[in-house]
Amino acid sequence: MTFLFAAAAKALPAAAKAAAPPAQTIQLPPPTVMPQTALQAHAAWLTHGIAGIFVIAAVALVVLLAVQTTKQEGLSGTIGGRVESAYGRMGAEEQLKRVTGFAAVVFVLSGFILSLTGI
Repeated sequence: MTFLFAAAAKALPAAAKAAAPPAQTIQLPPPTVMPQTALQAHAAWLTHGIAGIFVIAAVALVVLLAVQTTKQEGLSGTIGGRVESAYGRMGAEEQLKRVTGFAAVVFVLSGFILSLTGI
């Protein structure tokens, strides 16, 4: 078998080898640079800080919502009434609701600001 390939290579004239087209080089376009907003170009620390706050608020919101009980759960839900303190202080569930609302507001505002900055 190798004899046939060697014979075919010898039989190919030198002119046919010389007439082969040269290898083509591919011209790639220059890399494009993404346009940056003024905040991205000059205050990257600010946009990355807001992005960090956004991620922390998202994780806090997931944890706070997972910890909360529904209205049907808990002792007050079984009795059928809501127990309030006589001194006007909020219970643990009310404080948890307030903190969850604050985390939700921080999440939405930081997401809105990030959408404006272009990150």
